[in-house]
Amino acid sequence: MSERTRAAGAAEKIPKKRAAERKRDVSRTVKSLREQLTATNGVPLPFQHELLLSHARSQYAAIYVRPLLIALMAVAAVLWTNRTLIGVWALVAITAHITGAFFYKRLIGADPATVSVVGWRRRLVFLDFVTGLTLGLLFALPSDPNVATDVFQFSAMLILIAVASMLSSNVPGAMIAGTMPITLTVAIEFSLKSISHPQAADHLLVLAGMATTVEAFFILLGYRLYHANLMQIEAKAEKDELINELEEANNLSDDSRRRAEEANLAKSRFLATMSHELRTPLNAILGFSEVMQNELLGPLDNVTYKGYVTDIHESGQHLLNLINEILDLSRIEAGRHELNEEAVTLPYIVEDCAHMMNLRARNKGVTLVEQYEDNMPKIWADERAVRQITLNLMSNAVKFTPAGGTIVIKVGWTAGGGQYVSVRDTGPGIAEEEIPTVLAAFGQGQAAIKSAEQGTGLGLSIVQALVAMHGGTFDLKSKLGQGTEVTFTIPKARVMEIMPAINERPRRRPGAPTTLPVASRQMLEDMQRQASKRA
Repeated sequence: MSERTRAAGAAEKIPKKRAAERKRDVSRTVKSLREQLTATNGVPLPFQHELLLSHARSQYAAIYVRPLLIALMAVAAVLWTNRTLIGVWALVAITAHITGAFFYKRLIGADPATVSVVGWRRRLVFLDFVTGLTLGLLFALPSDPNVATDVFQFSAMLILIAVASMLSSNVPGAMIAGTMPITLTVAIEFSLKSISHPQAADHLLVLAGMATTVEAFFILLGYRLYHANLMQIEAKAEKDELINELEEANNLSDDSRRRAEEANLAKSRFLATMSHELRTPLNAILGFSEVMQNELLGPLDNVTYKGYVTDIHESGQHLLNLINEILDLSRIEAGRHELNEEAVTLPYIVEDCAHMMNLRARNKGVTLVEQYEDNMPKIWADERAVRQITLNLMSNAVKFTPAGGTIVIKVGWTAGGGQYVSVRDTGPGIAEEEIPTVLAAFGQGQAAIKSAEQGTGLGLSIVQALVAMHGGTFDLKSKLGQGTEVTFTIPKARVMEIMPAINERPRRRPGAPTTLPVASRQMLEDMQRQASKRA
């Protein structure tokens, strides 16, 4: 595909791409503003709803674990308090837990569109507070003041606070409401015991202080978990948004590809129609104008008419060449141009093309200099395509080289073992910023247009495509006022190896004698003597 075609395709995609980007930016802005308007505590409502759901799932997942923990606590507490009170406490704690599980299940199964985030947050905070209060009643039960009981109560408090803070970390308010009653109950209980039992006041006050410190530690840890979960939800939302954008981009790409296929089909139909509808009248124009130009049916006395006929013929040829080049380029771009490959000698083709252009160069006062390396092997290529490439480059060089200029044509070896053809002229040259334009379809440099005749601007595009089909490279070097050098290469893979000459003399078998055996020599001598006697 030519540079101009790629540029045109890219230019068509730019408005669609910009429109898609604007649409995404507007969507993000609207979404961000909506989230800011509905956010509380800086967290958008969708994220708060996700956090509430995570909290409800965590609590509901512990529906069997927490009653088991309550039962274990009750069994252990029997050692230091009344069994009836422990039974009542266990029943109340399990009932509170089951009530909370009912509400957690309702939240999990509720429609997100009907969930009131603020209302459900208050419910969850209240449920955790009630659960924490019922668990804290364990430490308010009467007990004997001894070190073992105090250590057990403190250990039980640690377990209950750790479990509650881990399960409720997605809702900080619920976490504080679920752990604070337990901590306060233990701290107050230890403080009251220190007053009523002065002999154990030291370790009781230490345990009360440690309970408060542990509460602060677990609250801090819970907030860390909360922020980590929030970041995870944000990352998931960004990932989902990115996936949506990729899907939109994919849909846009599919739509663009479909439109490009339709445009390509329309172009193919147009070119097929143009090939028939334009070539037929052009052949008639060229034929009749040539008849009139050569005066086959009689002389044209009017000189002006002769000039008109010549202009008509030249314009028809120019238009026919343009149509042929467009069709060639279209076939190459569509992948329908097939190479007719065979073994050809590159210097012979270039020399033949130089002879064809020599007359045109002499008429313009341009000198052609040919330089060919000797004994170059054949290459595997399409001879017609190589001729078309070479003639195009030579024709451009002759066209843009002024009278008195020189064109140097070289054929030789590349550093990688391939072969190259170089055409260097002493024309006006091309500005560096104009080279991409010259290489594109229908592109021409400004300086070249001013100093030479007009052309179609398709030649170099066809040359690049044909060189690429051979796996070669195309290079154009030029500076304004210093001429232009164009080089194309044929890769080493297409260079045919020279086979060694075949030795027709039979090779002597190793160990075979260089002279005849004695018996054979005697037989030969007897035959010679008999022949001489008969003579």
